Amino acid sequence: MKKQSHDNRYHSTLPSALAKPFPNQGVSRKKRAALPVATTPCQDKNMKIAFIAASCFLATACATNQVTVETPTTPPDTGFVSNPASPTPAPTSANTVDPVPARLAPPDTTHRPQWLQERIANVLSERKRTPIIRIMRYDYKGQTVYYQSAPCCDQYSTVFDSKGRVLCNPDGGITGKGDGKCPDFDKNKTNEKLVWQDPR
Repeated sequence: MKKQSHDNRYHSTLPSALAKPFPNQGVSRKKRAALPVATTPCQDKNMKIAFIAASCFLATACATNQVTVETPTTPPDTGFVSNPASPTPAPTSANTVDPVPARLAPPDTTHRPQWLQERIANVLSERKRTPIIRIMRYDYKGQTVYYQSAPCCDQYSTVFDSKGRVLCNPDGGITGKGDGKCPDFDKNKTNEKLVWQDPR
């Protein structure tokens, strides 16, 4: 009688349900590495339970940090969005304040001497300045004077008498205080009238 191998003797002592040869017995190590790894039904069940438990844990953890934001589209019945004891008006979709454009007094075209009309023509012949040039009329030290604003920055504004002669430069320049010949102009000028401004 041929002597049984160690593996066969081992299988002979196992119950018939388990005494089966190993599925990879007789296969080389290289080919055995390429074969799929078989799992038992018990292992599959444990993996499914672990996957379900992990999914439930993640869903519960994320649900606690969720925030629901609802934007009201209609005001409440009371017309207030807070406690009636300290009411706050409900928001409305309509604009309650209409913008009103700034209104300037129309220029006085009745008092424009010939020399002033020529100055206006000279301004219009040049490029538009920013800020725009304005000519105002005032009463100053008992006479009618015309003030022409400076076109920009460090340039002087100019005050003319009724004959078109330069009286002074009340503001502008590097110091912003003009040439110093009429330091009281802003304080003593009265009866302001807009004569002309660049319409461009």
